Amino acid sequence: MTKSKVKLISAILTTVLSLGLIGCGSSSSADKSGGTTQGNEVKLKFFSNLPDRNSGQGKLEQTLIDNYMKENSNVKVEVEALQDEPYKQKFKAYAASNQVPDIFMTWGNPGFFKPIMEAGYAAELNKDDYKDYNFLQNSLDAFSNNGKLYGLPRNTDFMVLYYNKDIFEKNNIKVPTTIDELIQVSKDFRAKGITPSATNGKDKWAISLLYQDLVLKEGGNQQLIYDAIHGKVKFAEDPILKKAANDFKALMDVGFFQDSFTSADYGAANNMFAQEKAAMYYMGSWEVSMATNKDFSDAFKQHVDLVKFPVGKDGKATDIVGWNGGGYAVSANSKIKNEAIKLLNYMMKPDNWAKSGWEQGLVVPGQKYDMYLTGKETNLQNKLTEVIKSATSFSGAGWQDSLTPDFTNNSQDLSQQFAAEILSPDKFLEEVDNAVVKVSNK
Repeated sequence: MTKSKVKLISAILTTVLSLGLIGCGSSSSADKSGGTTQGNEVKLKFFSNLPDRNSGQGKLEQTLIDNYMKENSNVKVEVEALQDEPYKQKFKAYAASNQVPDIFMTWGNPGFFKPIMEAGYAAELNKDDYKDYNFLQNSLDAFSNNGKLYGLPRNTDFMVLYYNKDIFEKNNIKVPTTIDELIQVSKDFRAKGITPSATNGKDKWAISLLYQDLVLKEGGNQQLIYDAIHGKVKFAEDPILKKAANDFKALMDVGFFQDSFTSADYGAANNMFAQEKAAMYYMGSWEVSMATNKDFSDAFKQHVDLVKFPVGKDGKATDIVGWNGGGYAVSANSKIKNEAIKLLNYMMKPDNWAKSGWEQGLVVPGQKYDMYLTGKETNLQNKLTEVIKSATSFSGAGWQDSLTPDFTNNSQDLSQQFAAEILSPDKFLEEVDNAVVKVSNK
């Protein structure tokens, strides 16, 4: 393990914590990533960011793993699952001790996966194996480097505005379709003692994406924010980037997010909305399973709905902040790498992840799924499918994840500080420009 590799992985982390290094279990032929073989028995370590194994994608993931073990009685899969931020911290510990699990979840963006690919932690996959897997056009790009494939995407991820129909109707408030209406609706809910929207402010990324959505819906230009992070325009000077920052400030001024949102993680925000304690929830398409989650009340499942994010002056609701984000990769150092790839390929077969996940209402796949429509889809499934079909553009990886790990950390920290009103709009834009300069000077 070279110092440069450790440095690359360390840069992924939002916050550096003191973590103990995790040792390998002993066996007759233990490999450094934790997988083992003994006779014909194969033991694989699977590292996931889906700790809920009874609903949503975690349920699908565990079901496919269980099915694989039933069909391959010599294979045992040990799953470790943590929420996003703890996952990143633990991944650092594994990487630093050269013990990356045999199969691991990865975010397909430059701010996370590119350093992992470049540092040699991910095994190269054979592109020809996936010719019939029906992955959507360009969905493999974020999991590739220098023409080689290192991972597979799980889903089609994009941001929408979930809302509770019952809360809106009981308070005689119209679902917003413009940014100005969103600001006014938030103000109206606050006046009635109702939290307008829940968010996972502790995790920061949703806040950053909200700013990007405001930029897109004000200007109608997907490329603008990416031009800014590459230094072609200045955040502090461009009128659309400034207008979006002022929109963001206006939302914060009327209390768009829940009280103490900066300390709320993903689970807390999700539960707040599911318990009908917030009228809206700015979140991604992966929440499609809210409509089928057995842990949520029947009343909530009847009330939950969604709309495209509201528009400003020149934007279109059909321009979407979306990407193919979460996926899987195999450890390059695994001594049972071929066995790990077999499990990965099994999970991502179209009839497994895409078909099974869609039919159970658990995912919006990163693979074609129109052939799996049953006519019994939930309202959320139908609405999210309509968003995809009507989309005039998709952004690709979020702006905060599109440069380096350091830029991801800096831009998300700044976004959180801006949302917490520690930074003014002008100061936020100025500091993001400074973060861009730091990247270009390296």
